[in-house]
Amino acid sequence: MPHRVKLSTMVFLVILQGAAVVLFCGWYVPLSSPCGSAPSDGKVHVLLLSSWRSGSSFVGQVFSQHPSVFYLMEPAWHVWTKLRNTGAHALRMAVRDLVRSVFRCDLSVMEAYLPERHNISSLFMWSHSRALCSLPACPLTPRGHISNQTQCLHSCDESGLQGAQEACATYSHVVLKEVRFFELESLYPLFQDPSLDLRVIHLVRDPRAVLRSREESARAFVSDNAVVLEQRNVPAAEVQYQVMQEICRSHVRVSERALRKSPPFLKGRYKLVRYEDVARNPLQEITAMYEFVGLDMTVQLKEWIHQLTHGKGKGSGKEAFKITSRNAADVSQAWRTTLTHSKVKRVQEVCQEAMSMLGYRTVHSDKEQKRLDVDLLVPREPYRFSWLPAKTDDPAKS
Repeated sequence: MPHRVKLSTMVFLVILQGAAVVLFCGWYVPLSSPCGSAPSDGKVHVLLLSSWRSGSSFVGQVFSQHPSVFYLMEPAWHVWTKLRNTGAHALRMAVRDLVRSVFRCDLSVMEAYLPERHNISSLFMWSHSRALCSLPACPLTPRGHISNQTQCLHSCDESGLQGAQEACATYSHVVLKEVRFFELESLYPLFQDPSLDLRVIHLVRDPRAVLRSREESARAFVSDNAVVLEQRNVPAAEVQYQVMQEICRSHVRVSERALRKSPPFLKGRYKLVRYEDVARNPLQEITAMYEFVGLDMTVQLKEWIHQLTHGKGKGSGKEAFKITSRNAADVSQAWRTTLTHSKVKRVQEVCQEAMSMLGYRTVHSDKEQKRLDVDLLVPREPYRFSWLPAKTDDPAKS
């Protein structure tokens, strides 16, 4: 005799199954979003993740000047400035939550770190954002035109952040440049947030070039250095090397996590870029970055990029965030003739693992350092994610 199940029992089982699905989705959506939907507004959110003096201001401008991009430069600067007596580890969640809100075009989160009466000009390096110099934030620069920072400073300041927030909502891409993340794990909740479509461009630079540039702009980094070093008492002569060590360790952590031990939700959402590759082949590398985040190259941007990377300037560090026309390839090699070999040797020691992983050859003498015909950049093979199958020459196995 077949076993009969009461109707009430069946109803209960169906309800129980539905509840289990809901609970499963609620738990599993952060991992791969099989039960969730795509971001409701279709925006792409790009984090340009780098470190100080690594060419990130230039690459940030490459995105800022794109007509589809709303760009802000280092919004987390406000967190570190307001809470300057803390360490980077303790501030990482506040930084992440601020970034999440800005990605959603909710700039009210900034008000906790701004003066009571604040203008657009209260935002760090606000005039570096073409979007804040264009409608609807400001009528100065027609969308699709290259903005002028000096003109923007004089014409586009306004009270409050409402105009900036309204402008953010009109763009398909929100791009934030940040130098205040030291590991990828802090960003996991953003990757797992179904309302965000996050892509990370991880920009790195030869630590020797970074040290040279940091020395030229040393005063600009005193407060940040203390936060990076967790307010430790470090001898003045060692501060730069200790900071460089932390920066290099962070690059290793981020690239290792993304390329060798990556969780599934990182698939297709991380791109490692070396500044030196951008300096040597600007148009090719920038086009690849655009393609990675779903942007098209324009004729006007091609011309602007060429002018910016083929100028005569050598790159002075007197103004830490000034973007000028210069020969990018020359700038990337300037450390070889300006840094003493003792400093080069020291930074190679503290950044040995990062240099090996990222493809920067060490030099072992002052003579070798100054031989500019010796290429110190190791050609990078396209990196392979751990979830991709290994290549095989046997068609039968492919």
